[in-house]
Amino acid sequence: MPTDAPKSAVELVMERLQKQDATASGESTSLTEDQKLAIAAARRSYEANVAEVEILYHSALAATMDPEARQQLDANYRRDLARFASACDRKIGLVRKGGQAE
Repeated sequence: MPTDAPKSAVELVMERLQKQDATASGESTSLTEDQKLAIAAARRSYEANVAEVEILYHSALAATMDPEARQQLDANYRRDLARFASACDRKIGLVRKGGQAE
């Protein structure tokens, strides 16, 4: 009888997904230190951009009472967040594939 505790459904699914990812990519790849540093830099840049946009958005929102202008600010804020997330994902993808991020 095994001494290991039974695995939860979540653990079983996570193992299965990891195996699928490994077979889909051919092999599981480990990142080099340079890649880890580049990914960390991309994430820090993303977090800094988000923090800057949040500060600007909240200060502009506090100064604006017009509902249409507030809608425009909200739309711009969401667009900027999506753009930053996309750029971060793209940079991380390049680093993982062995390319050089900007």
